[in-house]
Amino acid sequence: MAGTEGRSSASSSSSVVADWSLVFWTLCSVIVPVLITLWCSFQRSRRQVLIRDIFRKSKHDWHYTDLFGQPSYCCVCAQHILQGAFCNCCGLRVSEGCLKKADQHFLCKEIMMRSDGRAHSSMPHHWIRGNVPLCSYCVVCKQQCGTQPKLCDYRCVWCQCTVHDDCMLDCLKIEECTFGEFKDLIIPPYYLSTVNQLRKDKRTDYEKIVPYGRKHWIPVIVLANTRSGNNMGEILLGEFKILLNPVQVFDLSKTTPAKALQLCTLLPCNAVRVLVCGGDGTVGWVLDAIDEMKIKGQERFIPQVAILPLGTGNDLSNTLGWGAGYAGEVPVEQILRNVMEADGIKLDRWKVQVTNKGYYNLRKPKVFTMNNYFSIGPDALMALNFHAHREKTPSLFSSRIINKAVYFFYGTKDCLVQECKDLNKKVELELDGERIELPNLEGIIVLNIGYWGGGCRLWEGMGDEPYPLARHDDGLLEVVGVHGSFHCAQIQVKLANPVRLGQAHTVRLILKSSKMPMQVDGEPWAQGPCTVTITHKTHALMLYHSGEQTDDDASSVSEQEHVREQT
Repeated sequence: MAGTEGRSSASSSSSVVADWSLVFWTLCSVIVPVLITLWCSFQRSRRQVLIRDIFRKSKHDWHYTDLFGQPSYCCVCAQHILQGAFCNCCGLRVSEGCLKKADQHFLCKEIMMRSDGRAHSSMPHHWIRGNVPLCSYCVVCKQQCGTQPKLCDYRCVWCQCTVHDDCMLDCLKIEECTFGEFKDLIIPPYYLSTVNQLRKDKRTDYEKIVPYGRKHWIPVIVLANTRSGNNMGEILLGEFKILLNPVQVFDLSKTTPAKALQLCTLLPCNAVRVLVCGGDGTVGWVLDAIDEMKIKGQERFIPQVAILPLGTGNDLSNTLGWGAGYAGEVPVEQILRNVMEADGIKLDRWKVQVTNKGYYNLRKPKVFTMNNYFSIGPDALMALNFHAHREKTPSLFSSRIINKAVYFFYGTKDCLVQECKDLNKKVELELDGERIELPNLEGIIVLNIGYWGGGCRLWEGMGDEPYPLARHDDGLLEVVGVHGSFHCAQIQVKLANPVRLGQAHTVRLILKSSKMPMQVDGEPWAQGPCTVTITHKTHALMLYHSGEQTDDDASSVSEQEHVREQT
């Protein structure tokens, strides 16, 4: 009996130990991964705080990436790296662990030369070792650089010249930098240091210090809206900072156009060109800032404006030959060449005044500036619905394709509902003081430029009827009517003509009753009874690029002349 009891107690105690052992290891299997995860999360957050602190204090424009787009090597330890930090200005690439050393040992692009009491008219190369651009060639031996799988060869951050390690001579290290292909667009650091000295001496004769050896200096200022269209602005900012002086490149989400354009006052008169990277709304924002310069008496510093279309519609960009949309298919170098080669033209700008009826005229009239078009009817309704949807969920509208799909959805909906029908009974239209009898319409569109609705030549229509020549610099507006959303769609695919109501220097539209959707250059609102008056305001100096001209653009003028000859 005693032996049996001993064996049973031993077995029960061993089972208890086994149970506790199971509980212990179960708890370990749950708690240990949680602790490891918490520790990793703490270390990651601590590391991110340290990185952000380095980024904030650094003179480099550091950005962190989880994966480099091409084989990269750390400029400090020379090891191959998949992730790390890169400088948007000078192109340095470093691993996370070497970031602090790189910040201490490597200088970034200097936007202004350090003052040493002497006037400078040149500067030496600024060489960075490794990670040279693909398909670059040595300036000495003319052979391809960057072909070895290691940190090798040099690149000048200003002129973009590359040279092999073996070809790097002492003379190249002190040789004068020519600033390369884009020397006529770059603002040299020594120019800004000289301007700074002149300002201290209270002198403003900046024309006398045009950079040495540059007869046709046309410095460019890049204004990029990182929130436009397909969100390419962030990438473009970095690429332009690599090729130009970083002081010439502005992010409009951080710096307003009015503030950025004050750089023009430090540059020679009538020489500056501005490249606006954004949609038509961004272009209008910049042109408004240029008008403010005129009010301040800075007319001699007014720049000419080129466009890199990043928005959804981009009708103004299309009219001026810069294309219907940019998605990275053209290298940044080619964009700068296009800006250099572009021709100067004028663009009419119009004042749109909306005066509400009633209220004993106590309310101030709303005043807009129009570059593209004004409309009342179905296209304004689509823009209003799109705008309301985007305000609620802005994260969904990061793609140009999605934006156009939403427009298509609301256009199809209006074909069925016809919310703007019988517009001719609700409005009166006057062109240069003469009242126009309106047919049965759902919409009226007042055009200043050739394109409308994301690439449609509305005034031209099918091109099979005679119509007066339309220009964006003749002080005339083209006024057309549409029968509805379906009619707009037919015009866009050249299956119908618009109802051409005429051309005029002044347009007056009276909304007699009810509330109707209106828009000016894609900015929509719902408007009650009012009087809309459109008059000429001013001209804007723009740049026209003939290289992006489409077949329709090239043939539009000849088609009009041919139709006139037949009639």
